[in-house]
Amino acid sequence: MSEYQYPINDILFSLLSVARIERLTPHLDEAVDNDLLEAILGEAGKLAEQVIAPINASGDQEGSRVEQGEVIEAKGFKAAFKAYADGGWISLSGDPEYGGQGLPSYIATAVNEGVQAANLSFSLCPLLSLGAIEAISLHASDELKNRYLPKMLAGEWAGTMNLTEPAAGSDLAAIACKAIPDGDAFRIKGQKIFITWGDHQMSDNIIHLVLARLPEAPEGVKGISLFIVPKFILDAQGEPAERNDVHVVSVEHKMGIHASPTCVMSFGDKDGAVGYLVGKENDGIKAMFTMMNNARQGVGLQGLAISERAYQQALDYAKERKQGMNAERTERVAIIEHPDVLRMLMMMKSQIDAMRSLVYVAAVENDLSHFATGEVQQQAITRTALYTPIVKGWITEQAQEVTSLAIQIHGGMGFIEETGVAQHARDARILPIYEGTNGIQAIDLIGRKLHSDKGAGMLSLLADIEAELAQWQTPDMAPYAEKVAEVLEQAKVATQLCLDAMRKDSVLGTGLAYPYMMLMGYLVGAWLQMRALHAVQSDNKLDATQKASWRHSVLFYCDHVLPRAFGYAREIKFGQTTVDNLNKNAFNR
Repeated sequence: MSEYQYPINDILFSLLSVARIERLTPHLDEAVDNDLLEAILGEAGKLAEQVIAPINASGDQEGSRVEQGEVIEAKGFKAAFKAYADGGWISLSGDPEYGGQGLPSYIATAVNEGVQAANLSFSLCPLLSLGAIEAISLHASDELKNRYLPKMLAGEWAGTMNLTEPAAGSDLAAIACKAIPDGDAFRIKGQKIFITWGDHQMSDNIIHLVLARLPEAPEGVKGISLFIVPKFILDAQGEPAERNDVHVVSVEHKMGIHASPTCVMSFGDKDGAVGYLVGKENDGIKAMFTMMNNARQGVGLQGLAISERAYQQALDYAKERKQGMNAERTERVAIIEHPDVLRMLMMMKSQIDAMRSLVYVAAVENDLSHFATGEVQQQAITRTALYTPIVKGWITEQAQEVTSLAIQIHGGMGFIEETGVAQHARDARILPIYEGTNGIQAIDLIGRKLHSDKGAGMLSLLADIEAELAQWQTPDMAPYAEKVAEVLEQAKVATQLCLDAMRKDSVLGTGLAYPYMMLMGYLVGAWLQMRALHAVQSDNKLDATQKASWRHSVLFYCDHVLPRAFGYAREIKFGQTTVDNLNKNAFNR
């Protein structure tokens, strides 16, 4: 089992040369110096490698358990969370008014790549806390912010999202959890399921954000409100005191992420759990989407991170494992010398490079949507909205392939749990499912994002891609820019076909959603790979080996990965009638 190494050089290259973080400089009160950025990431790498990664395999084997109504997390996790909190890592992009450091979120994204790759189960706790912090920051009253944010940003208290119920999964309109007014607070009653890190002993308090309905609330999503429900009610000094009427019923036994407790939570078995309204009554869906969009980009980052971890392990194994002879039949060689293994490794690396570039480009756009003003901000808001379902959907689909290839490179040993590589595939399998399945991401892209503005935002993105491709006409780049341009033309046609289909029937039109999301993922990935190739030529921080590696990655992507986009474009062009004609009677069993 190989040790994880934080890929700081690749991350810095993606941030500086592909995501172009200097675009943020005019909009910041104080620009982030590149030396400071490198120093922050260097320390984050040490935390990931030395503190969090070593408890990944043991946490997978031990899992979590419920004892006397409390969840007990795997050994070493509490100490790791304290190190994470004491290092100030959760407060990087937080509001300075409440103890945050006020840094752009792309820095937190780069830090979290290491945390998630080191230990996906562990990383889910701070991920949910960050989502809760953002929702409280944007929607709660000043009183609630002052009461909860300082401790959450300090890592002393953790946060959760409580959305799903037994009869209300992706269909949040069916939420039945009740909120009954009680003076200045509310009494919350109901059950929530699939609550990640719903209970644990790693922090002094857990701040649950809970969706529930008021007594006279309208039906559907228009009648949902959001509440803060702390595990421990605070005393007059703002410290955890009385235990609230909320407890864990059980933890699920899952395929992967074993060390992350996925809880069934019960609110209000006695008098009702004390909760506090976040924002306005019946306006919880807006705050919920704040949490969800934060989490969706975070899940895309998880797809990148687990892919990087699997790739590193497969590469190390391929260098060490001797099997077969060299071309001259004179000696046994490591399997990395066999062309098919080289193909699989580069299939992994080239997609990881594209995934990483997309993650950081999206992170910078997200920062612009918060720090910029005027037209720049509006464009960034639109671009962030477009990127979010692609980041979550396309990247997590790629993670399935990459983690599977890692097992394949290990051969029979990959199927043996002791090597550790199977854990990455098991852990990765949840990523296309939670925080909105990838089918929902695709529908979001084709519906809320494409159809709602009649394609204006997407056509602007396609125009930007076309403009950059036109600049890359050197002999070295032109042949590959032309390959990307071919797919771009197909994407334009597909975009119009999807708009027409949605205009004709906004329900049946979503039958094209998944291939459209995948087409756009492969195209955007190729565009950013070409941007990386252009940047490599002038980057003095990369040595000759790194430059050659990036070049191989880009060219391989354009020749071996990008052609998949043509299949999705063809599916959109010719497959509409077939999908429209499907119904529940199409399956004979």
